[in-house]
Amino acid sequence: MPVLHAIVRSIDTFTDRSGRLLAWLCLAMAALTALIVFLRYGFNIGSMAAQEAVIYMHACLFMLGASFTLKVGGHVRVDIFYQKFSARNRAWVNSLGGIIFLLPFCAFIFGMSWNYVSESWAIRESSPEPGGIPAVFLLKSLIPLMALNLFVQGLAEVLRNALVLVEGDS
Repeated sequence: MPVLHAIVRSIDTFTDRSGRLLAWLCLAMAALTALIVFLRYGFNIGSMAAQEAVIYMHACLFMLGASFTLKVGGHVRVDIFYQKFSARNRAWVNSLGGIIFLLPFCAFIFGMSWNYVSESWAIRESSPEPGGIPAVFLLKSLIPLMALNLFVQGLAEVLRNALVLVEGDS
């Protein structure tokens, strides 16, 4: 069991650090949005690349932040019965939910997005907008990366709940 604890701890550490780093992206996104508005309405200066950068930051924040949200329990859950369950019953629900729904869903998203992203990389897809960011392929790469991050954190959650079931409520 110490190996499983170490695996869960390592995944949690990675997810926690990346999630906290991503949180700073909110500040950068807000600052850039304010700058875009200030330049547009104050000086009549517009930048398609800056506007797309906000979209890219927003995508990074949500796609890569999904695993952090799962780790801290911020995901959507129907708590009608769950909140009254014992730790052991919650561990069962979480384990089964992860194994039956989350992990297969992540694998599906990863598999289905692979060709889509590969084709984008092959042609080095860029923005269709004049002056836009010439790296749409990087934006699309967030899809399988999100699935991979969420899968790894989902695995940590399943392992954590399995440890609760094996070791008890302590």
